[in-house]
Amino acid sequence: MRFSKSLPLLLLIIMLAHACTPSVHIYKRSQVLMGTVVEITVVARNEERAEEAMTAAFKEIRRLEEIMSTYIPSSDISRVNAAAGLSPVKVHKDLILVVKKALEFAHLSGGAFNIALGPAIDLWNVTESDRVPSDQELEAIRPLTDLKNIVVDDTADTLFLKEKGMKINLGGIGKGLAADYAYNVLLKHGIRSGIVAVAGDLRVFGKRPDGSTWNIGIRHPRKKEGVMAQVRFSDDMADMAISTSGDYERFFMKNGVRYHHVLSPDTLRPSRGNQSVSVIAKDSTTADAISTAIFAMDPEKGFKLLESLPEVEGIIMGDDGHIGLSPGLKGHPKVAVEIIP
Repeated sequence: MRFSKSLPLLLLIIMLAHACTPSVHIYKRSQVLMGTVVEITVVARNEERAEEAMTAAFKEIRRLEEIMSTYIPSSDISRVNAAAGLSPVKVHKDLILVVKKALEFAHLSGGAFNIALGPAIDLWNVTESDRVPSDQELEAIRPLTDLKNIVVDDTADTLFLKEKGMKINLGGIGKGLAADYAYNVLLKHGIRSGIVAVAGDLRVFGKRPDGSTWNIGIRHPRKKEGVMAQVRFSDDMADMAISTSGDYERFFMKNGVRYHHVLSPDTLRPSRGNQSVSVIAKDSTTADAISTAIFAMDPEKGFKLLESLPEVEGIIMGDDGHIGLSPGLKGHPKVAVEIIP
């Protein structure tokens, strides 16, 4: 490549930098983990580098699954649940961390976020049955859902559930935590742009190969393959998380009523008031927990919670189909939300 001697120095430097910059491409893989499809997208210089990073990220999510999944009898959380009312159980520090975070989110949300709903989740079993539990059945297990009976000893790394029959379930925070951990693994492998999607929990960072930021579509809860909103981040906000909780993934219909998997800690029944809640935050753990908590509230209380949290915004579709934005999103200089009619 030849250059004119009169070519301005700055332009020459820019052209040389462009000529020497190796091309990058988008690579994508998916696996079934944590009871859902996990999809990882990365921008890398070659397939070998991308595969190495994605393999490590999937391995990290699988490691967390073996600690936190209630479907694995040997997992730390299953051992804690099995020993409820009997004795403390020594567990991995990552489980201690996520339980402590969950209890913090429970406090922030006034109890709307509750990891002690395991007995109620088992009773409803919406993915396997269409039976509606009676009021008597639900009231019988209510004492087992009291968060005060979760004892965390982070010095001894033990968890203890005081009442026999208690069960903790991390379904409202675990996938977000997994997305954050996978993101950190990708960074350690030199990946500076991509998306980690663990079901409805997305950790988005960097830019596409053409320099544009990633656009995130939020699924419409009542239109198959439809999108209710598009979220775009400005260049300096291209490292964010967005989590969506909805009543459309795991549910059954009976007598015209939709019974879904997100339960209200107050009623121990499927939450009413919202069809979809999406929360934007700096990390997926926060976005996941807060979207779950807000889904257990009516939209008005949900917006009040969002207003009380710094750097956390949300998009809520109520039962009536109305879509509202948290006040901080309206005219936000770094996040643009387009509602799709």
